[in-house]
Amino acid sequence: MSLKSLGDVYVDQIADLYSAEQQLVKALPKVAEAASSSELRQAFETHLKETEGHVKRLEKVREALDEVPEVTCKGMEGLIKEGDEIVSEDGDEAAKDAALIAAAQRVEHYEIAAYGTARALAKQLGRTDEGQLLEQTLKEESNADEKLTGIATSINSQAV
Repeated sequence: MSLKSLGDVYVDQIADLYSAEQQLVKALPKVAEAASSSELRQAFETHLKETEGHVKRLEKVREALDEVPEVTCKGMEGLIKEGDEIVSEDGDEAAKDAALIAAAQRVEHYEIAAYGTARALAKQLGRTDEGQLLEQTLKEESNADEKLTGIATSINSQAV
């Protein structure tokens, strides 16, 4: 893809986010299953449902654009690979849950940055409806990160 305009950058960001969210839909069930804390498992399962909604919102945004290339989000690919390594680890359950939270929060921060950028681009380009969809997802990603922080407080105490 050639980046000749801010619109091209926006399309590139949407394509990357779409790939990232599709990868997460596949990865989250494994992460949820690896969690020993029922609260953490439930948080991952809830976020899976939200992530499926993020994909649907991105599909609406993609429909509003002329052409969106199919790409693979390499950043998310790497984050998921790191998470997979944790999933396969043995050891103390609380320590593993703490590591899963750390990996999940890196994913959330990546998404928060990406959605914040895409929302700002949509606003700059006058794509108000799309910007609202992106804002809705950005809020959900931020809420997921805050929830993980709350769960971490309890789990990290157990892991000490």
